Amino acid sequence: MNLFTELRGLVVDSLNAMVAEGALPPGLDYANVAVEPPRDAAHGDMATNAAMVLAKPAAMKPRDIAEALAAKLAADPRVTVAEVAGPGFLNLRLSADVWQGVIHAVLQGGTAFGRSAMGQGNRVNVEYVSANPTGPLHVGHTRGAVFGDALASLLDYAGYEVTREYYINDGGAQVDVLARSVYLRYLEAHGQKVAFEDGTYPGDYLIPVGEALKAKVGDAFVGKGEQFWLQEVREFSTKAMMDLIRSDLAALGVEMDVFYSEKSLYGTGKIEAAIEDLSGKGLIYRGTLEPPKGKVPEDWEPREQMLFRSTAHGDDVDRPIQKSDGAWTYFAPDIAYHYDKVSRGFDTIIDVFGADHGGYVKRMKAAVSALSDGKVDCDIKLTQLVKLFKNGEPFKMSKRAGTFVLLSDVVDQVGPDVTRFHMLTRKNDAPLDFDFDKVLEQSKDNPVFYVQYAHARVCSVLRKAAEAGIAVDDATLTAADLAKLDHEAELNVARKLAEWPRLVEIAARTHEPHRVAFYLYDLASDLHGLWNRGNELAGLRFIQEDDAATSQAKIALARAVAVVISAGLGILGVTPVEEMR
Repeated sequence: MNLFTELRGLVVDSLNAMVAEGALPPGLDYANVAVEPPRDAAHGDMATNAAMVLAKPAAMKPRDIAEALAAKLAADPRVTVAEVAGPGFLNLRLSADVWQGVIHAVLQGGTAFGRSAMGQGNRVNVEYVSANPTGPLHVGHTRGAVFGDALASLLDYAGYEVTREYYINDGGAQVDVLARSVYLRYLEAHGQKVAFEDGTYPGDYLIPVGEALKAKVGDAFVGKGEQFWLQEVREFSTKAMMDLIRSDLAALGVEMDVFYSEKSLYGTGKIEAAIEDLSGKGLIYRGTLEPPKGKVPEDWEPREQMLFRSTAHGDDVDRPIQKSDGAWTYFAPDIAYHYDKVSRGFDTIIDVFGADHGGYVKRMKAAVSALSDGKVDCDIKLTQLVKLFKNGEPFKMSKRAGTFVLLSDVVDQVGPDVTRFHMLTRKNDAPLDFDFDKVLEQSKDNPVFYVQYAHARVCSVLRKAAEAGIAVDDATLTAADLAKLDHEAELNVARKLAEWPRLVEIAARTHEPHRVAFYLYDLASDLHGLWNRGNELAGLRFIQEDDAATSQAKIALARAVAVVISAGLGILGVTPVEEMR
């Protein structure tokens, strides 16, 4: 049940009736006709822009359309007031039984209330984290992991067929550096003193990997040149790091459907096939790029390279895909990887990158556009930096990691649920402060606590009602006489519940899961506000002494709030709590 969709349907039906009566010309496009909450709640329950968007194509004054439309809408039993405002906006007030019906729909649908068929038939690939397999995940990866995972869940909830994917960057030189670093720990495990030169990975997390390598091969590699051990240690180290990364993701509640190896693109013809596809479209040529803008590096020299004509698909400059020595650039395997995604039949490709990958946005969009002939949408989401604080001071670096704070450090401190929710309390492209003290604080200023407290409060009401002998199972609450909910404070909570299906579709369409976290905070605030009003007005308390029927109606409202909170937290990957500790 999406009440806003239903009311838009009523508006469209009314417009069609006006066309049939000759009050509007035929052939009007209703695509931009919207029904949404008014900017000021005092103006009504819903507002439509129909008269404003149709005035010009209808060659009529917007107020004339609005007044005729208002008369049609007012005839519907759901609409108590249809009022023209300003130049032609139309504000609607709905009857109390409409809002009571929302509560019934929530209880009847359970956590499926708000699910949408919007994405039905659309396949989406969400690639996120994709950290180099050279160490454990750090706090920067944490934000990308939470954002990508919540976005995937949101899209699934909105009806899309979603694949969660991790791209393993195991084809570049950084994996050779990993192998050499593990080899040093291997020698250390044999009692040798070693020195970590610049460019190697000195973190303590490689100590057990070196010991594991010793347990596997003994002293077979001691004193041997790289040609004897590099390939095997590279594979051994990559697997060990990916096992560690999978463990970190599991601790955060993240499970991938696909782990895709960059290495699988080399020597298999996949890169060549992708470049051949672009070449067949006239998008590959040999040429010389202009010097970089700003201060030109001293070692820069013009040289002919194989280039991708990415400017034909919205990029600022064409991009090199092969170096003058014949080696592929970093961009070439990225093109091949996305060619594979396009070939797998995805309608939308979403890449979640760190803030330092901003320069990749236009080139990757251009590549997907070219590879799919503009048929596949590519959205690249950047996650900004996370600043950690504890006791008012920046959180110190991890000794185990050597240079950064580990994902596991954060989860160990506050748990996966708090970590996930707080990572979504800001839009992905806005910086985020993560204060270990504040995210555990029990106050309204802590969104995690405030939302969980609302759910726990409802659970407490259910327990107390059951102890008082009032039946509060979902079947009984669904059948309750909701007409007893007639106070404006109660109906306001129902109004907020009615926004949930619309919010899901907006958040899914814009790829913004933080909207769910914001909505849950607002819904929790409404529930807490109603609770506090009950302290002043006995008639608003959820449990009414010696009146089981009225109690069940009021508890039905509270239970509906808990259901939607549970659904929203499920999208965010957070477990709702039944008691606060």
